[in-house]
Amino acid sequence: PERMMAVQVNRVMFSLMLSLFVGASSSMWPLAPAAAFQLPLCQLINQTVSLEKEGCSKCHTVETTICSGHCITKDPVIKIPFSNVYQHVCTYRDFYYKTFELPDCLPGVDPTVTYP
Repeated sequence: PERMMAVQVNRVMFSLMLSLFVGASSSMWPLAPAAAFQLPLCQLINQTVSLEKEGCSKCHTVETTICSGHCITKDPVIKIPFSNVYQHVCTYRDFYYKTFELPDCLPGVDPTVTYP
């Protein structure tokens, strides 16, 4: 009976240790702070920005697209060779510049402003 009880205890200890090891290695990234879950995820949004230039008296607003929000960064605690870490990030499909000509600029001042 003592030997049988020792084998059962060893099996229970082995399963506990195995589940702890597997559980620890499967969650390779620590949980983000609770505040991070309250932030909107990073995504493209339309944003109004002001264009201005020294020597031009007026400011002009335009609408452009920017990345905004929170992107959760993952950095594995245990580095495993040939493993991929996938992360959701905000990126632009197309990236180009537009040019706007500001009114009422002083003589000799180039009135054009380029913005992404």
